[in-house]
Amino acid sequence: MGLPSKSQKSAASAMDALSERAAVMRESLKKSQTITDNMVSILGSFDHRLSALETAMRPTQIRTHSVRKAHENIDKTLKVAELILAQFDLVHQAEDKIFKGPHEDLESYLEAIDQLRCCLDFFNNYKHFRNSDGIVKHANSLINKAVSKLEDEFKQILLSYSKPVEPGHLFEGLPDSLRPSSGLPEDQADYGKIHEHEQRSKTLENANYTPPTLIPPRILPLLHNLAKQMFQAQRHQQLVKIYRDARSPVLEESLRKLGVKKLGKEDVQKMQWEVLEQKIGNWIHFMRIAVKLLFAAERKVCDQIFEGLEKLKDQCFYEVTDGSVELLLSFGDAITRSKRSPEKLFVLLDMYEIMRDLHHEIETLFSGEACARSRENAFGLTKRLAQTARETFNDFEEAVEKDATKTSVSDGTVHPLTSYSTLKQLFQEFDSKDANSQLASVTMRIMQALQSNLDGKSKQYKDPALIHIFLMNNVHYIVRSVRRSEAKDLLGDDWVQIHRRIVQQHANHYRRTAWAKILSSLSVQGLTSSGGGSSGAAADGGSSSGVSRAVVKDKLRQFNALFEELHQKQSQWTVPDTELRESLRLAVAEVLLPAYRSFLKRFGNLVETGKNPQKYIRYSAEDLERMLNEFFEGKPSTNESRRYDCEKKISS
Repeated sequence: MGLPSKSQKSAASAMDALSERAAVMRESLKKSQTITDNMVSILGSFDHRLSALETAMRPTQIRTHSVRKAHENIDKTLKVAELILAQFDLVHQAEDKIFKGPHEDLESYLEAIDQLRCCLDFFNNYKHFRNSDGIVKHANSLINKAVSKLEDEFKQILLSYSKPVEPGHLFEGLPDSLRPSSGLPEDQADYGKIHEHEQRSKTLENANYTPPTLIPPRILPLLHNLAKQMFQAQRHQQLVKIYRDARSPVLEESLRKLGVKKLGKEDVQKMQWEVLEQKIGNWIHFMRIAVKLLFAAERKVCDQIFEGLEKLKDQCFYEVTDGSVELLLSFGDAITRSKRSPEKLFVLLDMYEIMRDLHHEIETLFSGEACARSRENAFGLTKRLAQTARETFNDFEEAVEKDATKTSVSDGTVHPLTSYSTLKQLFQEFDSKDANSQLASVTMRIMQALQSNLDGKSKQYKDPALIHIFLMNNVHYIVRSVRRSEAKDLLGDDWVQIHRRIVQQHANHYRRTAWAKILSSLSVQGLTSSGGGSSGAAADGGSSSGVSRAVVKDKLRQFNALFEELHQKQSQWTVPDTELRESLRLAVAEVLLPAYRSFLKRFGNLVETGKNPQKYIRYSAEDLERMLNEFFEGKPSTNESRRYDCEKKISS
């Protein structure tokens, strides 16, 4: 064999080196395993020791947790104790204020009551507090005492500021057209005349009413706070009773001062028609004042005092107004239950009309379930008035044709029969669908009945001129009413034109009837001799041949007497329509004044050149024109104007 080569030697050396390294690594792995085993053994020893330590520490941990909990409980208990002690302090503080009463400091007194209620709420939330029964009972006792004192305070304040409203103060809240000119209610002022004026006025639809101030505004918040405390104390019935007893008599006294009296069916039956008619006119006025002023003011006060206390607001208003409402409605009810008669038809319509006009106010003021009885009673009366009026109307046509009422107007003005237009609403009260057809039939019948009745009534006048004034006034009013209403469509334009000509015919008949005699006194017939008329010189105011001074004086004396008689009488007559009145005066002036001026121009010199000319020529044409402007004004009888003119002539 030959010797190994160099490459073989290098490989052998590398293998040896690897073997050495592998041996070293095995040795290192053995040492590492040994260390790991030792470490596992040590850690296992630690785990055993920690478990033992944990077992040993557990009782300590439990005791520490218990101590911590105990501290927390103690802190909570101390805080609760502080709150409880604070509540005790609040109760004692409130007690001192309660014992002092509400007079010195009402605001603090009310705060004390609120504090006591807060204390009770606190103890209700801590019912487990075993010793709270005593303080709760004490707080309740204090609240009861405090609220009892508040009741007395509420009553005292309410009574001290609750006074009847004087009639004059109520009248100030009415529109000007409804205010009585004079007289106290005790004297039974004629409110019927006010109502008659109202029927001819359209301005009342938008009239302003100003309810009186029943309690000063600065007192109302105080009464509200007191009422609120009583309400919270569950003193509902006591509150209602106190308020009713204080306010209800005052409201009724306000009505009594106004003139309202309780009248029943028997009282109505015994009354003469004129007295009953005035009572009804007054009642209509009283109803308007009560609803629009007194009840409206009472509702305002009630709403402010019991604001937020909805259950009591309506109840208190009902309790206060119930007696007054019954007092007012009892008269209307007595009228509906009394014996029917034709003359009552139109006052029934008046009563129905005011109740219908007040429907919205009554519905608003007496809203709510508590006021249902008052509301239903008022609306029930409206229905009964309509029903009674309708039943009365069934006999009306025959009654007016026979002139059953036997009433007339002394001054020739528009008769009450002519001046009503409520029938459509009356029929709508029962059947709105059939109202128009019924109204058409009613309109034709009523016009015929009215004209027949007016013709009959005109014959009651002894003065022929007044007959024509009466018929002229009434036919004119009918025509004007028809033209302004739906009746124009029912009766037609021809009917209107025919009756306008009738008005003019009566005006012409009046002028001829009333003024023919006085115009004849200014006639030249009988002034001259049979041989001829007066000369041209006479026309210029000079001497007149063939004219008797004595006859001229007699003519002037006759004229003065006739004119003064006409002035005295016809200034008491009435033509209510302004345009018609002025046209009638103008028609007279256009005939009278030229005739008078002509007479004085032709024959006045015969008197003026004689003795006492003012005895015969009492009036100038201007005096006559001024006095004509006093005709048809409905003035009372007076001789002042005539006396003034005579004195004027004498002094001149």
